[in-house]
Amino acid sequence: MMHHAEITQEPLFYLFIAFTILLTLGYNWGKRRNKRIFVDAFEAIQAVLNPKDQQFTNIGGLTGYHANFVPKQNKFVRRVDVTITLLPRQSWLYYPFARLFGRTDRLYLVYHLSPKANGTIAEGHMIAQKYSRAVGATIENAEQLSKESLDWGGGEYFLYYADRTTRDALMACRNQIREPADVRHIALVPSEQRVFVLMRPRVGAVGRVVEPLTTWVNAHVEQRKAAIKQLQRESAPGAKG
Repeated sequence: MMHHAEITQEPLFYLFIAFTILLTLGYNWGKRRNKRIFVDAFEAIQAVLNPKDQQFTNIGGLTGYHANFVPKQNKFVRRVDVTITLLPRQSWLYYPFARLFGRTDRLYLVYHLSPKANGTIAEGHMIAQKYSRAVGATIENAEQLSKESLDWGGGEYFLYYADRTTRDALMACRNQIREPADVRHIALVPSEQRVFVLMRPRVGAVGRVVEPLTTWVNAHVEQRKAAIKQLQRESAPGAKG
């Protein structure tokens, strides 16, 4: 009994208790914060896509989630895959190191185009200049694409494009999404028939990006499809010229 009494009187004992309480409070705070971020993001995307089918998967405890959405009515988008990775806010031992090494919350969206959109898009990218230097952000065909710089919401971006139509489309995307809300990269990938988006999922900001972005994807495909049909008519045998 005397031995136990001596332990409880040691300063290190109270420091240990305080540290344990701090870690517990930090875990609960981080858990609630991460849940708020991913729930807000997924609910915003659901509201825009109005899916007829959806599937959610936990891929990282409190820090990773994946979802597949099949839009109920969307002419050119057959499925949207969404992956969100979050900072380990629930672990106050690891969280400071994650921030120190530059980790951030990330939301990845992949618009898989339907067969009706086959052959309609050309390669193009809008990528934040700071992010373009990050590991894994390399654009493989950059040397084959035209490049210019632009301002978007006060941030500096690089614009890469295979043709003038794609450039104009990406500029239209920039104009429609007036608040980029930490959009890091938008890519048109014709080889895979998809549109890729990387952004930081701030609470309340995801819907303001996804809604005009989804409208833009469909509008761009529609315009390219119409232009291709017009070109085919003009080049067809017997066409007036």
